[in-house]
Amino acid sequence: MTLTLLPILFLFFFQLSSPQSLPSNTTGYACNSNQTAPSCQTYVFFQAMGPNQLDLASIGDLFNVSRPTIAKPSNLTSLTSPLSPNQPLFIPVTCSCNSVNTTTNLSYAKLNYTIQAGDTFYIVSTALFHNLTTYQAVEIVNPTLVPTNLTIGEDVIFPIFCKCPTDTQLQNQVRYLISYVFQPSDTIAAIASRFGVTVNSIVEANGDGIRPSETVFVPVSQLPVLTQPAPTVNTSVGGRSDRRRGEVIGLGIGVGICGVLLILMGGLLAYRESWWKKRAGKNKYADAESKKLDKVGESLMADVSDCLDKYEVYKIQDLKEATDGFDERRLMGGSVYKGCLHGKQYAIKKMKWNAYPEDANCYLVYEYLENGSLYTQLHQSKKEKLSWKTRLRIAVDVANGLQYIHEHTRPRVVHKDVKSGNILLDANMRAKIANFGLAKSGCNAITMHIVGTQGYIAPEYLSDGVVSTKMDVFSFGVVLLELISGREAVDDNGKALWVEAYEIFNGIEDKYKYKLGDFMDDVLLKESCSIDSVMNVMSIAIACLHKDPSRRPSTVDIVYALCKSDDLFYDLSEDGLSPRQVLAR
Repeated sequence: MTLTLLPILFLFFFQLSSPQSLPSNTTGYACNSNQTAPSCQTYVFFQAMGPNQLDLASIGDLFNVSRPTIAKPSNLTSLTSPLSPNQPLFIPVTCSCNSVNTTTNLSYAKLNYTIQAGDTFYIVSTALFHNLTTYQAVEIVNPTLVPTNLTIGEDVIFPIFCKCPTDTQLQNQVRYLISYVFQPSDTIAAIASRFGVTVNSIVEANGDGIRPSETVFVPVSQLPVLTQPAPTVNTSVGGRSDRRRGEVIGLGIGVGICGVLLILMGGLLAYRESWWKKRAGKNKYADAESKKLDKVGESLMADVSDCLDKYEVYKIQDLKEATDGFDERRLMGGSVYKGCLHGKQYAIKKMKWNAYPEDANCYLVYEYLENGSLYTQLHQSKKEKLSWKTRLRIAVDVANGLQYIHEHTRPRVVHKDVKSGNILLDANMRAKIANFGLAKSGCNAITMHIVGTQGYIAPEYLSDGVVSTKMDVFSFGVVLLELISGREAVDDNGKALWVEAYEIFNGIEDKYKYKLGDFMDDVLLKESCSIDSVMNVMSIAIACLHKDPSRRPSTVDIVYALCKSDDLFYDLSEDGLSPRQVLAR
């Protein structure tokens, strides 16, 4: 009797512990036989779920799209506010008909996903993509991969189920077939009501035998307007006394547990996560008196964000081949090697960082940069001086690079030594951030070992040792002042450029017009560049230099604000606003 009951009890336990039933259609959906084009733009319905999907940044990274392309169709007014659990979103995808073997064509959107520690096809399909695909479909689309022997860092195609409208549907004004995962509590009538369509239209597109976890293709002529909660205001930053008390408490606790945390987190640094948490709420640009900066912070350019670069991950073997096994003859100086990847020259910096299981190194890969540093170009070069348009584009490139290390890595990385000497320029005068020798993973830490370059160090770091991404923002503000003035961060008398600028321009915007001319580089005055554009950058610089780090803008906001300049907007290059930054581990 015991032998008979055990399998039954096990099966009963498995059914109870299983969060939802498996779909009957596990291998995917055939292409519509009479669709007008091999691919189309469509949307999937997705609900934000915690703890790692409660912000647009992490969801956008998962689906390889920018935040504004999610926010606009989803009726969201903020790009940075945290999301609520189960908050509805429309994610744009490119749906195409794909041949998986000689007899089968499946309709899906190809999403590249990099395998992390502990990942399986099933876990990623269910926990991350919420059954918008299945592990069986992933196996079919990736026939060369062994599901039980996945390599960390390996790229896998996850086929997100979707369909393109047929000729008949297009004639009936059906513009999209929205991919929606049928939930156990759903009915076809409830789905029809939610999307503002008829039950018959859903049945005609899908049949009436739909089971939980299967994908339902909802035919719509236009996207319904999703009802969204009001954006959450950042209440995590208290008054000055609260912050100070928090720093003291944090220091006491940090001393006791810092070592343990570093040991635990060191091994995790090698694995790039496809989602990241955003800070709760949006920082303002400057003081309450600065109405212009508040307006800049509220009015973000959604269309520009589509140009932001995606990073690329190389395997260690690729870098070894590019540098002949890190041969000393490839050294350009320090720990930077010159290597060839895909026929193009790169600078590959080898960093001692407890981040890679094989040799405790990680590598930052940059384009080979011919024009040296921004410091040289601004302060030492006898060649033709940089135009305002070039300086503005350099500022956006650097801001975009900082945005990557602040927002796209987990833990976040603080550069700690942002300065014009660590900004390198390629043949087209596009900028890259260099020299990560002082970089620190994580943020909001406290250290007693103060390092950096005079004139660029944030006040809270210099006085209290507080390490956060906002110290990089402060240093970037100094770089903006250098670009505007053509002057060095510290003068011959030892006075910091930011101190002078903050005294002159902080608080009252009307001062800008009367004082800016005296502060600007003579080269720019002769060029007759747009004073409004320079004023905009000066406003951003002053916001970055705010003595209260919580009042400084994030790098996300900085990128958008810089891109508002007309001088940059009509001169965007084909490869986006900044050169590609490549991270290799």
